[in-house]
Amino acid sequence: MSAPRLTTDEYLRTGETMLPQELVYGFVRDAPAPSPGHQWAVGEIFTCLRTHLTQHGIGRVWMSPIDVVLDREQDLVVQPDLIVVLNDRQQIVDDRVWGAPDLVIEVMSPRPRIGRLDERLAWFAKYGVRECWLVWPAIREIEVISFADGAAADLRVFAPQQQLESIVLPSLKATPESILTFA
Repeated sequence: MSAPRLTTDEYLRTGETMLPQELVYGFVRDAPAPSPGHQWAVGEIFTCLRTHLTQHGIGRVWMSPIDVVLDREQDLVVQPDLIVVLNDRQQIVDDRVWGAPDLVIEVMSPRPRIGRLDERLAWFAKYGVRECWLVWPAIREIEVISFADGAAADLRVFAPQQQLESIVLPSLKATPESILTFA
């Protein structure tokens, strides 16, 4: 027996959960809780970004689980590991995030958590995310993908000691190694 199809509104009325879960074109996808290493990396990135955003007064960062409604009519709700919304777009943050964040960060694990990466990147591009970071904790690298006109416009890979470059956070002075401080 297959799971019932839900609308965005039905999904948003379900009970709160701390487990990763998304609504993909009406069908709920969930995953087991992430590993301690994954969560450590999420925490380190959150701390770095929160400090930067607060010092510069330019936006806010949230960590999963947080519902990001990319398309209410198509019943597409995702939960990236971290999101950044800059001050000029804070109106999209209410009881949920109603639209594309400026920056989405996915910490890559040895086993996929929810869905396929190419599928997620296509959604981010289509719905107006400006930039996505793919963080590889095991090798301390960060891929930065910029989106424009509904597609990936630029992909840069930053090695552990290489200065990150971000169109969303141009004033950020950090390297993958300085963000991912754990051994």
